Amino acid sequence: MNNINKISINKLGYGFIKDLPKGKDEYYLRNKQNRSGIAYRKLTAFEIEILVRNRNSSDEWSNILVSNEFNPELVKNCSFFGLNRIGNLETSCLCFSDLIVPIGIYNSTIISCDFGNNVSVHNVNYMSHYILGNEVIINNVNELVTTNHAKFGNGILKKGEPESVRIWLEICNENTGRKVLPFNGMTAGDAYLWTRNRSDSTLQQKFIELTENQFDDKLGYYGKVGDRTVIKNCKIIKDVWIGEDAYLKGANKIKNVTINSHPDATTQIGEGCELVNGIIGYGCRIFYGIKAVRFVLSDYSQLKYGARLINSFLGPNATISCCEVLNSLIFPAHEQHHNNSFLCAATVMGQSNIAAGATLGSNHNSRGADGEVIMGRGFWPGLCVSIKHNSVFASFALLNKGDYNYELNIPIPFSLISNDPSKDELIIMPGYWFLYNFYALARNAWKYVDRDKRKYKTPIFEYDYLAPDSVNEPVATAHLTKQKKTVFPDESKLLILGESLLTSKTKKEIDTLEVIVHGFENSKRKVKLIKSYDAYHMFEKIIFIYGIEAALRITDNKKGESIISTLQQVKLSPTNLTWANIGGQLIPEKKVEGLLNKIKSGEIESWNQVHKFYETESGKYNSRKDLHALSSLERLTKKSLSNLSATQFIKWLNTYLEIKKDITIRIQNTRAKDYANPFRKMVYENEAEMNAVIGSIADNSFIKEQKNVLIQLETKLVGLKKELK
Repeated sequence: MNNINKISINKLGYGFIKDLPKGKDEYYLRNKQNRSGIAYRKLTAFEIEILVRNRNSSDEWSNILVSNEFNPELVKNCSFFGLNRIGNLETSCLCFSDLIVPIGIYNSTIISCDFGNNVSVHNVNYMSHYILGNEVIINNVNELVTTNHAKFGNGILKKGEPESVRIWLEICNENTGRKVLPFNGMTAGDAYLWTRNRSDSTLQQKFIELTENQFDDKLGYYGKVGDRTVIKNCKIIKDVWIGEDAYLKGANKIKNVTINSHPDATTQIGEGCELVNGIIGYGCRIFYGIKAVRFVLSDYSQLKYGARLINSFLGPNATISCCEVLNSLIFPAHEQHHNNSFLCAATVMGQSNIAAGATLGSNHNSRGADGEVIMGRGFWPGLCVSIKHNSVFASFALLNKGDYNYELNIPIPFSLISNDPSKDELIIMPGYWFLYNFYALARNAWKYVDRDKRKYKTPIFEYDYLAPDSVNEPVATAHLTKQKKTVFPDESKLLILGESLLTSKTKKEIDTLEVIVHGFENSKRKVKLIKSYDAYHMFEKIIFIYGIEAALRITDNKKGESIISTLQQVKLSPTNLTWANIGGQLIPEKKVEGLLNKIKSGEIESWNQVHKFYETESGKYNSRKDLHALSSLERLTKKSLSNLSATQFIKWLNTYLEIKKDITIRIQNTRAKDYANPFRKMVYENEAEMNAVIGSIADNSFIKEQKNVLIQLETKLVGLKKELK
């Protein structure tokens, strides 16, 4: 039976806060929140007469306060309860897109609300305990309500509330073992740090304290609608804080949510959306039947076309359409545009693209709901890929179409992983992207930078495929044997054997060997590496250009002998070699450990201080990345920079230019395959029609740009070598 109570009509709009602090009235928090600067006064008798004539009513006319420029003729057919304060009302209209509405308050029930100047409120069936900014438009809304215990999506408790009502985000693992408390301003880095180190109870308790310290437990905060925000044709908006210049149209239900919006980063929410218990960042787009429950949506991200986001964190500049995402922590620049069965219980480290039909980590192919998948930066599964918990993938792993019935641990970056059911083998091609699809790899790095819509690019998110994380990942722990002959030396001998064979044997000799690896799959079947020779030497080239490009940056604008002396004086440290991906930002692990220790000790007392740490580390990233690249160059070439000569550096520059020429050719040739493939060409009548439909390869802007970059590089290196001679 529904519990329906009766109260006196005289109590409607009053008693919002039951347990008031001594010396405070029930509006003390409301007055603190309302920073409009409007000077209010009581209505005149003449204004009350006009309001009554316009079919308005109030339980107490003395509790309606107005500004000096208030026009009572622009308030019609409204019922007011409690203390309401109204700003200026001018005889004009507000126009937004195709919507044109008169300024004023019409056909609405208003309970204890504040209105800024020149608002337009039409047909709000029930509006309670809200503070509206200036030039706000609210048109055709069933319910716009704030309760006295509103938390606006933050994982906090109000005074007297039991722990059971607290909102947690159950990310990374469905058994709730990695859950975190959402809060306005939470970053992917915050969420990631919180989900790790779960055995450290002191650190975990400190994370909770950092969150709770950002808020107080007082009852009685009002909902807010920022200046110039437009809300039209929505049903239920309850306990929602809305920033400036937001646009909400046709939403079914928004409850317990913060919607951040700003004139430079407006947020829009569209038709049929249902959003409950969440935080929405600046510049977001949420349209067409979205269902999101217990979520954080970071700045400039999008949910579209019926997507479902549940118990998940979506990083900045990411898009999810059509599909279901559960229990996931997703770093920046994630793309998911098609129907996928699941992407659940996952940590996705950014720049991923999830293809149609993927079934990733669903507990339907595991024994329980306590598993998880960790997907390195640049993870791409192909069409209809199915993988299971627990699996871990290095950076830029590409999964070929297929069902992967065993847990996977793929430590080699840039690999193509394929299941061969006919031979019952797992096939791994290291360096696939460099060998066969350099165009996509290079273009994606450019694309993510281009699509980063943040006005202030702090912290720096790493989008380049060559970075401390991807370069550090092991190339392979390969066991090279001739076919049908297996030897099992210890790991140190194994590494020596692999390097010796790959550096001393020819490609033809290596290709005759069967390369078997262990520990990559939880099965007894063979796991084979293919193209080992090509991959090994391509990795050498890639790491080499990574190091040389750092050397060029460090010596930029240097002249003559100072070029070499600058490189000789670079101080390299082993501490630069181990890095962590903290929400899309790469930070040396030693620095991350230092941060966590400061949180545990109480030296860091707020999330703002944590975010300041990110900013500080971001400011040092480019120089540290260069040092990491130079360290990698030393390890690769086995030559110390402190002993570098001009002759050696010129040799390196010549080699570097040849590799860059090869990469530019590979980028063009990769794309050219699509124009030469007869099966791709057969849908067009002729080449002219193909070029008209998809564009000529000669006009490809990205390839043109790469060629221009190469020309500029050649010119630069000619001048640099002259300086060195």
